[in-house]
Amino acid sequence: MLSLILYMVVLMMSKCYVNIGLHKPAYQQNPLIREGVTYYASNADDGRKSELTWEGGKCAISLYKQTAIWWVNLISIHSIHHITIYFMKDDLKGFYADLYLGFSVYVSNTTDILHGRLCFKDDIYTKSTFPSAFTTDCFVHGQYIIYYNERISGVVYPDDYLSVVRIALCEVEVYGCSLAGFYRSNCSTPCPDVNCQYCHIETGTCKGCKPGYQGHRCEIGT
Repeated sequence: MLSLILYMVVLMMSKCYVNIGLHKPAYQQNPLIREGVTYYASNADDGRKSELTWEGGKCAISLYKQTAIWWVNLISIHSIHHITIYFMKDDLKGFYADLYLGFSVYVSNTTDILHGRLCFKDDIYTKSTFPSAFTTDCFVHGQYIIYYNERISGVVYPDDYLSVVRIALCEVEVYGCSLAGFYRSNCSTPCPDVNCQYCHIETGTCKGCKPGYQGHRCEIGT
């Protein structure tokens, strides 16, 4: 029942914004190659999510390592509203869910999470409650959406956490506005301040001025 409710919420939200991550360049650390098949990073932003299983061959999967990194490059800076992740269901049937506990989602203008904004850090799920689909709001601007997880030597993690992590993402959807300088659910309303380049996707509050302008409302020429 909870999964159905989450699906309906995601569906309603998705109708308001564009999936700006679809078919964009993607990267993952340590991609898995098995029996001649490479489970590429691009599998997670190709729009295919009808079969979220290993056998479906539509997921981005990596080797077991101490860190797991996947990102999608939106090509330019976009105004983002929310991010939805569909995990590979095979692993969530039992033991393997502990590979994903503690994951983080960042939005950045580079591929470095240290330069980005943290949208979500998992400290709420357990092996028995980890979801197969997950959505988080993230009202920021950026070019790269980064999934990150780690199991660093010397760090004490909760008992549920496995000692290694990996990527097993079947689809990552990034919803927002395809053009800069617009906001609201249909992305057709210009930012209120004429010299504003990026504004809050819901409120319109300016978050970044066009080149050559500064000030709270970008009213000062430089």
